[in-house]
Amino acid sequence: MQAIKFEKVYFRYGGEDDAFALNGVDFAVEEGEFVAVLGHNGSGKSTLARLCNALLTPKEGKISVFGIDTQEHKKVFEVRRQVGIVFQNPDNQTVASIVEDDIAFGPENVGIKRAEIGERIDFALKAVGMEEFRHATPTRLSGGQKQRIALAGVLALKPKVMILDESTAMLDPRGRKEVLDVVLRLNKEEKITVLLITHFPEEAMLADRAIVMHKGKIVLEGKPADVLAEEEKLKEYSLVLPRPLRVCRALTKNGLSTSDTMSENALAQDILNGLNQSENVRVPMQSKGAGTRLIDENEEIGGVRCENLSYVYNAKSAFATHALNGVSLQIHSGEFFGVIGHTGSGKSTFVQHLNALLKTPTAERGYRAKKPKKGKPVPPKTVLNVNGFDLTDKKTDFRALRGKVGMVFQYPEYQLFDETVYGDVAYGLKNFNKNLSKAEIDQAVREAIATVGLSYDEVAQRSPFELSGGQKRRVALAGVIVTKPEILVLDEPAAGLDPLGKEEIMSLLHKIHGDWCKTVIIVSHDMEEIAENCTRAAIFADGKVVSVDTPKGLFEKVDEMQGLGLDVPFTARVCKTLKAAGVEIDCDYTVDDFVQKTLAYIKNKGAGARLTSAKEVADNE
Repeated sequence: MQAIKFEKVYFRYGGEDDAFALNGVDFAVEEGEFVAVLGHNGSGKSTLARLCNALLTPKEGKISVFGIDTQEHKKVFEVRRQVGIVFQNPDNQTVASIVEDDIAFGPENVGIKRAEIGERIDFALKAVGMEEFRHATPTRLSGGQKQRIALAGVLALKPKVMILDESTAMLDPRGRKEVLDVVLRLNKEEKITVLLITHFPEEAMLADRAIVMHKGKIVLEGKPADVLAEEEKLKEYSLVLPRPLRVCRALTKNGLSTSDTMSENALAQDILNGLNQSENVRVPMQSKGAGTRLIDENEEIGGVRCENLSYVYNAKSAFATHALNGVSLQIHSGEFFGVIGHTGSGKSTFVQHLNALLKTPTAERGYRAKKPKKGKPVPPKTVLNVNGFDLTDKKTDFRALRGKVGMVFQYPEYQLFDETVYGDVAYGLKNFNKNLSKAEIDQAVREAIATVGLSYDEVAQRSPFELSGGQKRRVALAGVIVTKPEILVLDEPAAGLDPLGKEEIMSLLHKIHGDWCKTVIIVSHDMEEIAENCTRAAIFADGKVVSVDTPKGLFEKVDEMQGLGLDVPFTARVCKTLKAAGVEIDCDYTVDDFVQKTLAYIKNKGAGARLTSAKEVADNE
């Protein structure tokens, strides 16, 4: 039986002059099928999801859910019982002040008996690994934790169809795997139909079928491996291959025969089998990579020095949560620094201290020093010096600090508030620089909008809320960089963007870093992103910094990383497998460097070579 069927469906959000978000879509999902929907931002994926459970209704055409027409008003409730949807932002579907009440909301509304509701809450919390947060308040959870609760709320309904609209975008690697394992198990064992909307091509490989959308139309469809084989077409539709396939094809292109695989063991075996193929192998030139500023360990401007930083949310209440517990970390001027850790590890809390969105107790206006209790040890002094400002002193000019330390939040488009793009971008500049003339403000706004890749003439007088998701994110970034901060802090800057959008954002950050911003600090769950962009990174776990090193130094410790709930790049896992077989590829775990060093190793026939520099590569060619 067909679970969902679209027949010549058209939909647009505005009037007759606006483009169709869905443009004549025809497709069906069979009961029990697992379908992945891929596409760039604005391709129509989320619109399709909302049409499936009658949150939206088509302008033309027909949509059926288990034979029910979604436009039959009296049957909308039944459609929504059958189809559960988990949105990209969990805040959009949180309704209660306690986690278990939030999960119970759906089952209560469809008439499930009280005893069974309790069982369903237990099942849903266990499925997403959030049992210990049963009595927590959703608003006090991290972004990733909220997302798991949102998924649990849908799981508790036990729908016949589950739609996940970028639901894993903000989860750490372990959380993403756990959620997908749950979804796969429900699909295979409970025969729940799954529609997975994702930007991760690796996730699409889990599905029975993959669909690619572009400008409101389905442009590719078939088995995931076949769809992802269309490399040139994927580029045309602003998508890229999964990194494992990019590695395989780059090796094959340069003379080392490998099969397309997502398995590190399979690729390692292909490389071992190719050790005698040196006569066919070509070693590509070393890519120059992104430019960066010189790192100065002693310069205060652009630097961060943190010692013994602790922070408790809702201190002296029943909801007290220790988010940071004695954090010590130094970030040098000139670095492109990464902050990584599992969901709830304290990453976002730490970076929000860097421009005093969160303050140490000593920096609060009403703070008065207390005498240490007799016989008790004196607590260690907290040091937090950012860009030359002492953030532990309540006399510090925090307004001046925020003009020099820019913060871009996890969902930067939610920073937008003005009626026009111009007004939004200019707001911070006007507040931090009261003496600027209108001409100077106009010029700065024009430059900031151009820097983020938008046309001033096209967007300046438009409402930011009329723009696409990717454009909103760029406008939000423009509103921060317009003051040209010396430190730029970004919390998951590329989350939720399509692969091309991620590459564009990271290229933009490197340009800003190279041109005028001394130090860039990014929080990310994407280990490949950290490997390809950062000079160093810090791992947070349970409110503490447990390791600081170069990406290479961190990712070569595969077991330790995975023990902390983090993944490592695919290339690091391949290197670990090869090392166990006696082949050591010494690379920085980026795709280009891994490919080059592997081919150079084979060209040298193994011979004990540990190639560590471009010069050594050239010498061995």
